[in-house]
Amino acid sequence: MQELISITNQMHEKKILVIGDIVADVYVDGRISRISREAPVLILEKAGEKVVAGGAANVVANAATLGAEVYAIGIIGDDAHAESLRNIFKELGVHIEGLVRDKSRPTISKTRIIAGGRATVSQQIVRIDSESKEPLSKKVEAELLAKIDKILPKVDGIVMSDYGSGTITANARKLITRYAGKKKIPNIVDSRYNIGDFEGVDYVKQNDSELGNFVGYPLNDVTDLIGAGTKLLTKLNVDGVLITRGEMGMSLFERNGATHHIPVSDMSEVYDVSGAGDTCIAAFLLALTAGAAPAVAARIANFAAGIAVRKLGTSTVSAAELISTLERAR
Repeated sequence: MQELISITNQMHEKKILVIGDIVADVYVDGRISRISREAPVLILEKAGEKVVAGGAANVVANAATLGAEVYAIGIIGDDAHAESLRNIFKELGVHIEGLVRDKSRPTISKTRIIAGGRATVSQQIVRIDSESKEPLSKKVEAELLAKIDKILPKVDGIVMSDYGSGTITANARKLITRYAGKKKIPNIVDSRYNIGDFEGVDYVKQNDSELGNFVGYPLNDVTDLIGAGTKLLTKLNVDGVLITRGEMGMSLFERNGATHHIPVSDMSEVYDVSGAGDTCIAAFLLALTAGAAPAVAARIANFAAGIAVRKLGTSTVSAAELISTLERAR
């Protein structure tokens, strides 16, 4: 355990590039007042609204709170959600010169309407997503590639967070993987739908459901998991595959044939898994940049994710929280 604490301390001020789909997670809280006369629906009186970093922005936030110096690269619109995210990043000390403003599209947002009353528990009743499905224009992609090219020489590690919204184009993938391979910079990708496109990266992170979708069959037991993880490892020719498995913890498959199954760090208080994968990938990559072996980095990521799931909604984990948790585990 002392090794994990030592590595976590060394993660401080590592320079990390996070590129991906920048998302504003919006929570609108409402109180049920009555039934509408226009239709048989509830009328909610808006009580509050909160914007937090989601998607790749949550990876940015977690890397920052874990102690890294973070460079964020992604696409934002010319709207209030973009300003909210820029302000969040500024408060965290994140470098935002890599954000490209595209006035032709909205900032990606996922708005959750939370309804409740004095005698009822508040719960999400609907989610409203807003994003452009159009590919990036050549002009915007050129600006994005220029940002990547300028920032890459400054960083110690790279996270690609692909939520399927098209920020990480084929040209961006090629630029990043070639540079990282040439300079031996640790890098990892978490891709919800397109993991097969990322051949040439060092590490990939998937949850077990995403891995099952990739191989085309459900993962009913450990044998299925090992077969699928090995298939992904071989297909992409990567150094390692990290699979998050919910209440079953994590599994790491390495190029050298080693397999590590890591149980959850604490099953006592699991509130919300939202964003835990973002915490995991940030902690894993940071530990690698601090010199950790992959299996040690996975254990650190497991503890960090264990803290995240005990918080409601999309959240971050601080270096102090992680070290405190590791000290208690020791």
